[in-house]
This record gives sequence, structure tokens and C-alpha cells, in this order.
Amino acid sequence: MISRRLGEGGNYAFLALLVIGIFAGTAVAIPGYFSLTSIRSLLLLASLLGVAAVGQTLTIVLGGLDLSIPAVIGFADVTLTQLYGDGWPIGCVILTVLAAALLIGATNGFVARSLHVHPLIVTLATGAILLGSILAVTHGQASGSVPDWLTGIVSVVGKTGPIPLPGVVVGWLILTTVVMILERRSVFGRWLFAIGANPSAARLARLPARTVWVVTYAISAGFAAVAGMLLAGFSGASDANVGDPYLFMTAAAVVVGGTPMTGGRGGYGRTVAGCLIITELTTLLIGLGLDQPGQEIFLGALIVLLVALYGRQTHVRMRI
Repeated sequence: MISRRLGEGGNYAFLALLVIGIFAGTAVAIPGYFSLTSIRSLLLLASLLGVAAVGQTLTIVLGGLDLSIPAVIGFADVTLTQLYGDGWPIGCVILTVLAAALLIGATNGFVARSLHVHPLIVTLATGAILLGSILAVTHGQASGSVPDWLTGIVSVVGKTGPIPLPGVVVGWLILTTVVMILERRSVFGRWLFAIGANPSAARLARLPARTVWVVTYAISAGFAAVAGMLLAGFSGASDANVGDPYLFMTAAAVVVGGTPMTGGRGGYGRTVAGCLIITELTTLLIGLGLDQPGQEIFLGALIVLLVALYGRQTHVRMRI
């Protein structure tokens, strides 16, 4: 099958062709799509999704899943706008949000690994607690403001020095490089894939599984918080529910990119392609007049198809 015949390079080539093909098809279907503004908008939306999907990729490679991402995004959005609006220095606000997110994520990983509770349950509960806390504190009427520079880096017309792209897009390119190096060249990355591929073998090899779980989920929550702060700048307003679409979209980007839910394979490079594909398809479906339910049906069917294709490859642990 496709997944068996294609090597790693072939998979990336297939994804690249898919990204280009969907873009070309959308340009034909939607007049004006092949313009600089449209391309910048596509890259901006894909970069926001890409930042949020960093942690989802790593947790899935580890053999888990993070359902608290939407809640952490909403928490970061509300906390940043609220504290900055109250006069806090923006540096202190960012550090506070990141510290809280890292603690939340580390707790998810520690509880899931130490108590042997499926991370789906742990992160779902954490997300519910977090959203409930936000609503309890703000009484559903969060307000505040965001600094102008934050709005600027997520603006479609923004530039990064001489580069005619918004700051968040350039940052995403740098982030992609760093994450891919972390995955493939660092000790932590090798531990991550080894534990995801075969937890039993990793235990016998005395790999620090608990530490890897804690760090991975902390990273996931940290990048979800970054995405939440960027979304606050993008909208310019406080919204506890701004992360809701990212529950489906982050997992979809990972799966569409070809990282299997069974863990031990894939990586963020594939997720980058998945983010572009999801963003392109969403734009195409909106341009064709499909409403939100129709978009979800189409994207859900696509995920089922791709899972069927990718999932036919023998799992890593069966080949060791």
C-alpha cells in the first residue's frame, strides 16, 4: 500500500505535492486566491495552527493525546488581555502565562504516567477544570487589551524587517527548524520516539519515561499558551472559547500529516504539511459555500481516509 511503498522522503514528497495540488485547485475555484494577500493570510492561519499543534504532535508521538489544548489556549488569551488591561507589564504577563501553562502541562504528564491513567481522561478533566475556573473568575465577561506589537506580528499586512511576511509566520519557520532538530538530533527526541514506539522496551532500557511524559506535556501546554496569546493579538479581544476549534484542528493536522495515533513514528515536519493542508481545505470549503457542519463532515471523512492509508503500515514495535 501507499504507506508501505513510500519511504520517509517519499512521504514528504507526497505531502508537498498534496499541498501544491490543493493550493492550485483552490486558486482555480476561488477567483483572487492566487494573490499575495491570500497567500499571506493562508500562511498566517497555518502558523497559528502550527504553533498550537507542536505539543499535540509530540504527545501523539509519545503515544498519548492532549485534549486540554483548547482550554490552555483560552486561559492564555483571557489571562493576557485581563492582566495587561489591568496595567501589568507585558513581560510579566507573558512569563506568568507561560509558567502557569507549563505547570498545567507538567501536571498532566505526571498524573497520567504516575497513576497509569489514560492521558485522554486526564487532559480532558484538566481542560474542564481550567475553563470552569476562567468562567468562575471572569463571570463570563472577560475584558482587557493587548499591546500593539502583538497585534502587529499577527497582522496579515505585517512585515518582519525586509521580509514581507507577518512575524508569526517567520517565527513559525524558525520554530519548525528547532522542533525538528529537537526530535531527531537530541537525546530527548530519541527518548520520545523510543518510548512511543515500545514502552516495554524503553522501560527495560531504563529510559526516564516519567520525565519524558512530564516534559512533553509541559511543552504541549506551553505552546498552546503561546498560541492563545497570539490569538489574543489576532482578535484584539478576550475570548475564553477561542481555542475550541483547535481541539479538532491540531489532531487533524497531525493525522493528515501522517503521524499515526499509535505513537513512535512521524514528527513535526509532517504536521507542518498537515497544517497547510487543513488550512487550504478549510479555505476551499468556505469558498465553495459549505457551512461549518459541512466543513467538519468533509474534514472528518478525509481523516478517516488518511488514517486507513497510513494505518496499514506495520507498527514500529512489531518490527523491532
